[in-house]
Amino acid sequence: MVHCLLTGFHTRSNLRRDPLQLCSFFSVLYSKYENGGITLMNRRNRIQSVCFAAVIAALYAVLTLCLPMLSYGPVQVRFAEALTVLPFFFPEAIPGLAVGCFIANLLGSPYVLDWVFGTLATLLAALWTSRLRHRALAPLPPVVCNMVIVGAEIAWFETGFGAGFGAAWLWNGCTVGLGELICCYVLGALLLRYLPRITPLWERMPEERRALVSPVERT
Repeated sequence: MVHCLLTGFHTRSNLRRDPLQLCSFFSVLYSKYENGGITLMNRRNRIQSVCFAAVIAALYAVLTLCLPMLSYGPVQVRFAEALTVLPFFFPEAIPGLAVGCFIANLLGSPYVLDWVFGTLATLLAALWTSRLRHRALAPLPPVVCNMVIVGAEIAWFETGFGAGFGAAWLWNGCTVGLGELICCYVLGALLLRYLPRITPLWERMPEERRALVSPVERT
């Protein structure tokens, strides 16, 4: 999948011209979750789902690129990571977040490893979040995935696979994880609480996800 991402868009200018193509590619594969499995989307809803995923991708990319000092490096508080809780409610958020992260890293980081492994961490976290049944756990996958994957990536940049890799991995995992905790368990938790109260978004949620929200939480 990462290979498709990198080969499907050879230059940054191509990506700027047609980012919806990337969203469409992901959305066809990861558009609707049912009983823990992935199914293809209904053709009737495909355009709406692709557009919704594109909006999420754009929000993630813009929030990241507008705050570059906080969004890259070993100590980062990437506010866009608050959006990583959205797969708990919306299947379309899975491709949206993956594409948004890829665009943000492609345009904001000079390192190919960051394009690949940063996107991989976000994609795995989104898939994991979409399978959870308890809202309190929804912010956890992005924290864990970024601690492990992004922490290892930054450690490799600093030390390679030398003797200091383990200590660097531990340190960078903690610093990245701290930023993720702030974004996901503070800002992300607010999204989880208030999004079900917005009627148009509530109507977009799959039935099995609505069942996880009590009537009291919608008032």
